[in-house]
Amino acid sequence: MNIFTLVLLILNLTINLLCADKALEPEKYPFSFNKPLGKIDKNSAQRGLQVYIEVCASCHGLKHVAYRSLDGLGYNKDQINKIASQFEINDLPNDEGEILKRKAIYSDYFAEPYENYNAAKVANNGAYPPDLSLMVKARKDGANYIRSLLLGYTDSPDGFDVGEGYYNKYMAGNIIAMPQPLYGDDVEYLDGTNATLEQEVNDLVTFLTWTAMPDLENRRAAGLKVIFFLFIMTIVFYLSYRKIWSEIKN
Repeated sequence: MNIFTLVLLILNLTINLLCADKALEPEKYPFSFNKPLGKIDKNSAQRGLQVYIEVCASCHGLKHVAYRSLDGLGYNKDQINKIASQFEINDLPNDEGEILKRKAIYSDYFAEPYENYNAAKVANNGAYPPDLSLMVKARKDGANYIRSLLLGYTDSPDGFDVGEGYYNKYMAGNIIAMPQPLYGDDVEYLDGTNATLEQEVNDLVTFLTWTAMPDLENRRAAGLKVIFFLFIMTIVFYLSYRKIWSEIKN
């Protein structure tokens, strides 16, 4: 890199920094699971699974999620096998040591979209599409952040060069490597729901919240039982205390 190219690069970065708006704080959205005792909307999560399969699965994996886990969203084994069979995974080596492909089944984990890390980068102009299994937990205010990010694509301001990226008002630096994945009407929902952009995004975020925290409802239910138990025990201990000390005083 010669000095002239370096100067141009520094000048371009300086202009971008001056033109860029500070990344906006994620918009708060009243997801059903955001309430203290809220639950994941299973119907929304099922629609989100459809969005993931038809749009996102070509680039992003769910390597920490097994197909069998989908029974937590209300699917039975036959339905899960039908969903899994849309994907192919590596089989065990045959007698010649050759690894062939086979359709995924109930007991497999979600198929990876690429054979390896380098293949994923080559297919995406050097950017590695992150795994989405735990994305909601990996980001601050995860559900709201992902929702805002997916809805935050817009035209860049005059004089702002995004290079090979895309302008997003919720992304740090306002530049994101991923092109806008959803536009509305990207899927035809099986339950007949109107597939607007916001509906698709909300459903996808609900599904990703479930993949990151499939035991969310059980943990909250257990926590409520513990609080109730502690409340009862506090009353019992207090009454015992009153009885013991009343006898001592007498």
